[in-house]
Amino acid sequence: MKMKYLLIYQELVEQIEEGDWTVNQYLPSEHELKNYYQTSRETIRKALNLLSQNGYIQKVRGKGSVVIERNKFDFPVSGLVSFQELAEKMNQEVETIVHDLNYVETDRLVRKYLQVKPEEKVWRVIRTRDLASERVILDKDYFIEGFVPMLTKSVCQGSIYAYLEGELGLKISFAKKEITVEEPTVEDRELLQLDGFDNIVVIRNFVYLDNAQLFQYTESRHRPDRFRFVDFARRHK
Repeated sequence: MKMKYLLIYQELVEQIEEGDWTVNQYLPSEHELKNYYQTSRETIRKALNLLSQNGYIQKVRGKGSVVIERNKFDFPVSGLVSFQELAEKMNQEVETIVHDLNYVETDRLVRKYLQVKPEEKVWRVIRTRDLASERVILDKDYFIEGFVPMLTKSVCQGSIYAYLEGELGLKISFAKKEITVEEPTVEDRELLQLDGFDNIVVIRNFVYLDNAQLFQYTESRHRPDRFRFVDFARRHK
């Protein structure tokens, strides 16, 4: 016999998929669900946690559990592709907004990541990505000027990688990636639409050329409800 929280989960899934509960609609409160199903609050929380883990709802602090859009985009963790390249595969309206294009002056952590000397210049590009009119990605890119002598706003609104490879002739080879789940910063909340979200997924990329020279550091900060981070793994014997 299935545990009660699984039965409740399956019933709520059926209701959501059949349209009884629609996107942006809140489910009954934990107290209401507890009374309706004649069970404990812990059992209800287990069912709601499973709904959240499987992308049916988003828990909003102080408000409850809201039904969310399940059309998540597969974001390849192991690949090294630009947002523009991913956008071409998405059947969605996308837009890139450039908020800052300048030199880094005092960011010691970025300079440490890029292993540059104090006198070396580093480009900083801050962009947000709109998917279906929702601002859900904040990209913060840093390039060593010695490899990228010039950047323009029009280049940054398109594909920087297309410019680097096509115009500058750089051969981008591989990247080391770090993935974390973090609390949004003040900047995240200013530039992204994060109402009701208490965490974001951060992918940090250290990007190298084919001669193993580090030339770029990137932070890509994602709202968690619109992306599914995927990878391919093979077992080696």
